[in-house]
Amino acid sequence: MHPVRFPAALLAILLLPLGGHAQSPLSDYPPVTDARLLNPEPGNWLSYRGNLSGWGYSPLDQIDAANVADLQPVWTFSTGVTGGHEAPPVVNDGVMFITTPENLVYALDAATGDLLWRYQHDLPASLIAFHRTNRGVALYGDKVYTATLDARVVALDARTGDKVWDTTVQDNNFGYYITMAPLAIDGKILVGTSGGELGIRGFIVALDAETGEELWRTYTVPAPGQPGNESWPGESWRTGGAAVWIPGHYDAELRLAYFGTGNPGPWIGDQRPGDNLYTNSVIALDIDSGEIRNHHQYHWNGSWDWDEVATPILMPVERNGRQINALVHAGRNGYLWLLERHADRIGFVDAVPYVYQNAFASLDPETGRPTYDPEHKPTTGASTSFCPSLWGGKDWPPAAYNPTTGLVYFPANDNHCGIVEGREVTYTPGSSFTGARTQMTLREGADHIGEIQAWDMNTGQQVWTREFASHNWGGILTTAGNLVFSGGTVDRFFRAHDATTGQELWRFRTNSGIIGVPSTFAVDGKQYVAIQSGWGVDAAAMTGRVDQIRGTRTFVPQGGVVWVFALP
Repeated sequence: MHPVRFPAALLAILLLPLGGHAQSPLSDYPPVTDARLLNPEPGNWLSYRGNLSGWGYSPLDQIDAANVADLQPVWTFSTGVTGGHEAPPVVNDGVMFITTPENLVYALDAATGDLLWRYQHDLPASLIAFHRTNRGVALYGDKVYTATLDARVVALDARTGDKVWDTTVQDNNFGYYITMAPLAIDGKILVGTSGGELGIRGFIVALDAETGEELWRTYTVPAPGQPGNESWPGESWRTGGAAVWIPGHYDAELRLAYFGTGNPGPWIGDQRPGDNLYTNSVIALDIDSGEIRNHHQYHWNGSWDWDEVATPILMPVERNGRQINALVHAGRNGYLWLLERHADRIGFVDAVPYVYQNAFASLDPETGRPTYDPEHKPTTGASTSFCPSLWGGKDWPPAAYNPTTGLVYFPANDNHCGIVEGREVTYTPGSSFTGARTQMTLREGADHIGEIQAWDMNTGQQVWTREFASHNWGGILTTAGNLVFSGGTVDRFFRAHDATTGQELWRFRTNSGIIGVPSTFAVDGKQYVAIQSGWGVDAAAMTGRVDQIRGTRTFVPQGGVVWVFALP
């Protein structure tokens, strides 16, 4: 489908300045280069997490702990779509780009909210997708890149919204679909695929940023003759899962792109004995060839649906007097992982539980490989309980690192457990391939589920925790203003906390629950904070499970809205 565009005269009227903002920001749109992505200007939010190391941090400090109580909405924009809005507002020189469920892309004036253009992707009526959401765009050169539920990558002209190219990366009829924001670097657009519950074989593909031509493809489940295939029995590798559905991070010095991978298929490990590489892992890919240079598997022979797709933060850590080029990952398995990245390996440093977890009996102190408590590892033909539930200690919503405070912040969910009944399952293309029936429970006496946790990775100690009665699905933004922003709870609040102490300093109730990822930017010297509100997907499913347990009935209104805040 073609984008909605406006004649030049009408566009000039639509873009009349509000509050002193001048001409359309599209009139002088600057190309997004590798240099800018690797060293983004403070006033822009050029990629999914603001920089390619995944920090979720901004050096802007006009809004700070002393004045954030005065923060107020300055504009809103309704997307016209219901369902889970998970994408961050990405901003380049006053132009904001957002995506929605069902693959709409909007370009907005970041200071006023005026619509510049809209692109709507045509989706087939036969679409197969268990999670109909989207996690945002990538910017590169003069183009905007979006990945779609029918497993395509589309390049749009950033100034007009016109389609430049459209590449199909896999057949949706076999359960492949894409929800992630692409990673753009070095003339390449990197995407992975969702569908881990549909019997897919996961992969990451690199496309030429100018033409959409495929440059390389790396499967996250190795075929016969490839390293790691020995960890799969028989033909099980063909439907082994290891989906990749969160954007990767990039180490320019090592020229390695890091991605997290998802669960094996089917869910129950005794149906595919072995380590099942490279599921539930972080993998490092050579940006030139796509070769998997190294990996670390957080847990082997996964049986809990604990995807470890959230990409680790690339950050500096000093532990026991030693400088570490670290990978930091709050795992869905309930452990906080400190790893060390090298050109030829990923080293294990430390891992500690950050929520109640009863599936691991111990970790090898040299490798981090867990041993399991067999009472809490699901098997076929039995019902098995374990904590945390399949949604884990932390699901996909991203963590953040603040170099000013030195702390890592992440959303967490504690005190919830699961019961899985394992069943034999036969693969049928495009159909569920979990082999499991699931329930959720709460630990007796639990007074809360959701949390924000702050950790000092130099010491390995938790610094503060903020608790919520509700579960928490809010990605984190942190700033040089000593602030931590997030939503994520059923009460619909968008909150600011003191980054040092965790004290709540400000809250604002939006139209719906927030599972979107916040960002911040500046236009004409004024700092703004932006978030999409729109409850849905797994956060809504977890709401239903919690209500079932507690005998409550929680109503979270639907509807996608972009909220932008600033000081008066």
